[in-house]
Amino acid sequence: MTIVGLGLPTTPSDRVEPTDAPTTGPLRDRFGRVATDLRVSVTDRCNLRCTYCMPAEGLDWLPTDEVLRTDELIRVMTVGVRDLGIRSIRFTGGEPLLRRDLEDLISAMSARPERPEIAMTTNGLGLARRIDGLVAAGLDRVNISLDTVDATRFAEITRRDRLHDVLAGLAAARSSGLSSVKVNAVLADHDDLTRLPQLAHFCLDHGYQLRIIEQMPLDADHRWDRASMVTADEILAKLRAHFSLRPDPRPRGSAPAATWLVDGFDVDGSPARIGVIASVTRPFCGDCDRTRLTADGALRNCLFAQGETDLREIVRGGLTGHDLDDALARRWRGNTWAKSAGHGVNDPGFLQPSRPMSAIGG
Repeated sequence: MTIVGLGLPTTPSDRVEPTDAPTTGPLRDRFGRVATDLRVSVTDRCNLRCTYCMPAEGLDWLPTDEVLRTDELIRVMTVGVRDLGIRSIRFTGGEPLLRRDLEDLISAMSARPERPEIAMTTNGLGLARRIDGLVAAGLDRVNISLDTVDATRFAEITRRDRLHDVLAGLAAARSSGLSSVKVNAVLADHDDLTRLPQLAHFCLDHGYQLRIIEQMPLDADHRWDRASMVTADEILAKLRAHFSLRPDPRPRGSAPAATWLVDGFDVDGSPARIGVIASVTRPFCGDCDRTRLTADGALRNCLFAQGETDLREIVRGGLTGHDLDDALARRWRGNTWAKSAGHGVNDPGFLQPSRPMSAIGG
């Protein structure tokens, strides 16, 4: 049993670079977890202004010269895949489609001998125009954020009247031959819970796999309130009032979503599934296999980490060849080794990270 399972408090051990970290092998932490899933935020910018994420006027975006360039990102990801055991890469943002070189980044990783699985999380705006190029570059899976199919409510949440563009992106992704098209939904308040069956029916009817995510304390305004959060229990109760759900017999492994089979629906001949990602009320830290890279080159070993590890200074520090790769790997191993037992959201002394979700990456 992990420390998280025992209910012991976490410690901010990621604030300093450890001296006892492994110098070879995969990305291990002190609790026996191995990070194989890399989340890469390619930009902190976004073309929506979701109320639970950022203010209407947006945020102060990173200056262009602080964001890792194409070659820098490829170098870091190559070290992760070739030397550190990364087996899957998910491109996130902000909104990753705002990055013009996204196809180049995907292509570089899909061409690796150790080719990782390549996924992307996007709000779907502009996806219909780029999906063919992304798939040709090597994209395997896509998650598209969609909280409601009610156009009025969509505009209220995102502060943009762009539902039609998201639906077009979903349809294009579905017809592109991708192995998986998922919908990520956050229920901003309990009124949205009443709309959940409508969204679920839409996804089931169109062959999309719905994932409902508990709202997490990662908003820029720091207005997250546990008392008003829609919980996994409430989500499942609402779904069960409209659908027959059975526990998914497949092992969950390190997947963030617990999934259920939905009787009477299928996707391409397989049972339809709905998932719930309950990071707050049902944390799964003990099985976490993720490591994160922000757009400005900072490593984060947890969404809620209070500390970061700077890789940009190494990439731009004058080292070349094996010396550069070794320095990146050493610092990356140290960041992973310092990972806390759990995210601490349920601890009395929890502090929300200074970076919002849009600047960390999903």
